[in-house]
Amino acid sequence: MVRWLSLPADDRPAPDAAVTLAAQGTATVEPYAARFLPALVHAAVVPVLALAALVWVDWLSALIVVLTLPLLPFFAALIGKTTQADTDRRWAALSALSGHFVDVMRGLPTLVTYGRAERQVDVIGEVSQRHRRATMRTLKLAFLSSAALELLASISVAIVAVTVGLRLTHGTIPLMTGLVAILLAPEAYWPIRRVGAEFHAAADGAEAIATLLPQLRPLDGVVPEYRGRSSVDVRAEGLSYTHPGAHRPVLTDLTLSAGPGLTVITGPSGAGKSTLLDLLAGIRRPTEGQVHTSRAHLVTQRPFLPAGTIRAALTVGGEAPDDALWSALRAVELDGFVAALPSALATSLGDEGFGLSAGQRARLAIARAILSDAPIQLLDEPTAHLDAHACEVVHSAITQLAQRHTVIVVTHRTELVALADHHVHLDPATEKVAR
Repeated sequence: MVRWLSLPADDRPAPDAAVTLAAQGTATVEPYAARFLPALVHAAVVPVLALAALVWVDWLSALIVVLTLPLLPFFAALIGKTTQADTDRRWAALSALSGHFVDVMRGLPTLVTYGRAERQVDVIGEVSQRHRRATMRTLKLAFLSSAALELLASISVAIVAVTVGLRLTHGTIPLMTGLVAILLAPEAYWPIRRVGAEFHAAADGAEAIATLLPQLRPLDGVVPEYRGRSSVDVRAEGLSYTHPGAHRPVLTDLTLSAGPGLTVITGPSGAGKSTLLDLLAGIRRPTEGQVHTSRAHLVTQRPFLPAGTIRAALTVGGEAPDDALWSALRAVELDGFVAALPSALATSLGDEGFGLSAGQRARLAIARAILSDAPIQLLDEPTAHLDAHACEVVHSAITQLAQRHTVIVVTHRTELVALADHHVHLDPATEKVAR
């Protein structure tokens, strides 16, 4: 999960796949790694040793084993090929169930508000039934395939035993040799039978590993180059970006440089302003071109505020003295509001800052940026949906922030453009050069 979270957004798996792998996939890897792989090694070594011993003891019994032994892996592979499709369907059904359940939990307040919660209970029931049916089909195949391999191995051992018995009756083989041959014959078959039995238990683990391995490959393509502060903290050269699966680029041949102070980016909706900030922050990788930047702090249009105290929301896992916290809150005029709360900085917030208004959440995110020691601050529409007074407060905080950092702001507000040291205007799907 840490690896996934560190990947660019375009390389991350879908949320339903991530939830399924985290909740179920990790548990299914153990049977694959601890039981199936050792069984596979035994199946490659033990039958050869048993057959060599059988040749030395009784060549006729060894010949029967040589003729019948290849049938087991052949039928096991045939059954496994059939089972793989059912395993894929079951994994897809489990991913759909997990993803839908997560979506319902995330949107439950909205569903309750519009009276659609009961409908989602029925939908989850339908998805659960699909997963149950897929699981039962896989179990049915697993039992049938195990029974088929057991039957084939038993018949093969029985042929050896009958042959030895007939030869004992005619006195053409010593009793001790016959007993040793009958005891050695099952040893040549049981490792392959065990592989067949463990295969079905490990199928989900193999699917989970197949999902995980592509995410562990070395990152290719163009990634941001991070370096220390300089007179120009951000530079993009020949930057182009196309969303995965899209045919039309969002950004084409962008050249941009931004140094200390306030740089404002404007442009119509769809011009790629938010995408540009993602590229500068390293969240996305450019299709073409290079990004040279330092460590950046990104404030998105909907800043994430974890459930916890106001102090935790401001520091996000870091540490800062209370004086610094109050100074940051004072810069966005939230100090009076927080001081009036019963627990002040220790007041608990819900998910996504539940308990605060949209304007208060936006200002809290700006306060968090003020506390950040990242040399580059990227702000995406920080004053969207705010009233006039809140906009003035945020604009004032941004200008103070720009005195100590390189601040790049995406906005539609002309008031902020007037305060900017540099202004970049983006036009959709055309060459864009900073001016």
